[in-house]
Order: sequence, then C-alpha cells, then structure tokens
Amino acid sequence: MTGFGRAKNSFDGFDLTVEIKSVNHRFFEFSSRVPRAYMFLDEKLKSCCQARVSRGKVEMSLIIEDTSGNALTLQVNKDYADAYIKALRELGKEYHLKDDLKLSSLVSNTEILIPRRNEIDEEVLTKAVLKTANEAIDNFIGMRSAEGERLVKDVINRANLILEKVSFVESRSPETVNEYRQRLEDKMRELLGDVQIDEQRLLTETAVFADKIAVDEETVRLRSHINELSKLFETGGAIGRKLDFIVQEMNREANTIGSKCSDIEIAKTVVDIKAQIEKIREQIQNIE
Repeated sequence: MTGFGRAKNSFDGFDLTVEIKSVNHRFFEFSSRVPRAYMFLDEKLKSCCQARVSRGKVEMSLIIEDTSGNALTLQVNKDYADAYIKALRELGKEYHLKDDLKLSSLVSNTEILIPRRNEIDEEVLTKAVLKTANEAIDNFIGMRSAEGERLVKDVINRANLILEKVSFVESRSPETVNEYRQRLEDKMRELLGDVQIDEQRLLTETAVFADKIAVDEETVRLRSHINELSKLFETGGAIGRKLDFIVQEMNREANTIGSKCSDIEIAKTVVDIKAQIEKIREQIQNIE
C-alpha cells in the first residue's frame, strides 16, 4: 500500500528528520538512506519499521543536521605539514626558485587539515532517532489506514457485484437443462418422425447433461469465499496474505464454472465475475 510519513525532532545540537514512504508489494521489502557516519542505525531502523509494517516496498531516509557548529573539527597533521614544508623549500633551493610559500599553499593540501567528527553517544542518538522514526511511522500508518478504508469499501462493492452474478448463474443453470431437454426431444422427433420417443432415454440423457454442467458446489464455495472475505475485513489486523489465498480460491471456482458452462449467457457472466475477481486481486495487493 502506498503511504508517506515524516517526523522531526531536535537532539543535543542536531536536527533529526525521518521520512518513510512505500509502494505496493506483496511482501515486506526495506531500504534506507542513512548518512555514512551513522550506518550503525540502518539495521535498527529496519527492525523498528518491520515491527509495525508487514507489507510494502518501504524506503526510509534519515537526515541528521548539526545546528551547534561543533559536530566537526579540523585536525592539523603537523608531522606531515613539517615534512611537506621542508620538501618544498629544499626543492626551491635545488632549482633556485623564489621562496613564496604561503598558508594558502598548505591548506590546499587535503593531507594537512583532516576533518574529524566529534564523538556522539551512539546509545543516546539511537534512542532519539528511533523516537523520531516511530513518530514518522505513526503518520505513515495513519495515511495508509485512510487509503485502506477506501480500498476495503471498493473490494466489498465488487464482492457484492460478484454475488449478484452468482445468483444469475444459479437461476440460469436449471433453465439450460430444460432447454437442452427440449432441443434433444425436438431433434429426436425430427429424426424418428411418428415413432414413439423413449422417455426413459430422454430423461437419462438430460440427467447426464445436468450432472455435467452442475455448478451448485462451485457457486456455494464461491459464496463462502466472499463471506470469508468480509469476515477478514471485520477482524482487521494483517490480513493481506489471507486475502491473497481467498481470491486465488475464488478465481479457481470461477474457472471451474466457466469450464462447465455451455450457455452463452452464463459464459458472459463468468467473464464478468473473473474481471471483478481480478480487480479485487489488484486492490488487495495494497492491503496489509
């Protein structure tokens, strides 16, 4: 399910910002963008997120900004500087060059001034970052919940539409048997003329046909799956994978009905049922 959340906090001269966003995915997949100096927080952020989000391709980013101006210091590499200056002056004497050595000549050498990040209490920083991360996840879940309600409503509407079409299949199926019997009787009269029709044979053939196209069991199971779908929404919680299984079973029953039918009206209805099941399948990919 798509979603977005952001939270900000201040901590000991730092501004912390955590953003979390996700796109649809059948399982939980996590990636993060964390400053190189704070990579020890990566696994902690993943665990924090996974404890509360079970589905979706989730990306979390952490921004840490120094507001004190004391987070970074420059350390002079004096031994290197002494050797560097000595080498330059010896070079000048050997080649009779003017000694115009200036401070600007030294600071341009990245080996002389070395940036050092001041030590931070990792435990305290971790606590502050996870607090911010949980606030971002709160906002993220709130946004996904609102979207989830809309998705559930859409799925329920489609499920009810499927039930209407199942009712049509159930009412139409006996009619196809009667129509088959009438066509068979007409054909026999056409072939036999005035000869007496074997009623028992007619009944037997009709019974065989009725058994061949019977979809009572399939429609009952399809109704049962739709009922289970509604119950899961009422139960709540992490139901995404259970929904996947139910929709798979719904599609199986629709395919069986389609394979048994020999009536054009039922065939069209089965196509409509499968189209709605596919729409439901797409929607539940967004439901956790």
